[in-house]
Amino acid sequence: MAKYNRIAPLYDLLSAEHPVYGAGRRGLARLLDLQSGDQVLDIGCGTGLNFPWLSERVTSTGTVIGIDRSATMLAQARRRAQRNGWTNVILIQADATGLEPADISARTISAGGRALSDAALATYSLSLMGAWPCAWQSMWNLTTPRARLGILDMQKPHGAAAVFSPLAQLACRLGGSDINAHPWTALERDCAEVNSASARGGHLQVRVGSKPPAT
Repeated sequence: MAKYNRIAPLYDLLSAEHPVYGAGRRGLARLLDLQSGDQVLDIGCGTGLNFPWLSERVTSTGTVIGIDRSATMLAQARRRAQRNGWTNVILIQADATGLEPADISARTISAGGRALSDAALATYSLSLMGAWPCAWQSMWNLTTPRARLGILDMQKPHGAAAVFSPLAQLACRLGGSDINAHPWTALERDCAEVNSASARGGHLQVRVGSKPPAT
């Protein structure tokens, strides 16, 4: 976390968002299919790079809940929200691998949101967490019974793009991500109606699914 605290002011410039990683966010935006009035939970929200499309889709009647461990990354996210007039963004500093659902729900309610969200997503964040299955469980616990869940993360490129694999591995190593984590496998295991997309030679992997009906 200390690394992200240090680089927070420059993170957007260093993240290769436009040439590489923004493509994954666009794919996730299409598949997650948020609706006006939804409350959406952004796990590991960082500087708020997802906020433009989240806010556009849930509109002013919905709510965006951003959770991140780094106070300085959240400070950048807060500036982004204020600069764009997104008054429906709630930011919570917490470690996603150790969330207490009751505590997060209470903090969300006190800030004007609802206890449970209609959707949740994690973009390029679960692979940063050694205990990412705990963060996945938090996404599950903090959403409604039929919520839509989305994961965007990275793996080694394949096919013709495999030549870029060393570069992709270096980028992940510098960022602290485990390129072999493949956290979307939990979504594939637990969710129904799973849709998938990929970009940049398979380096970016998107999965979106719904919680199955209770049995």
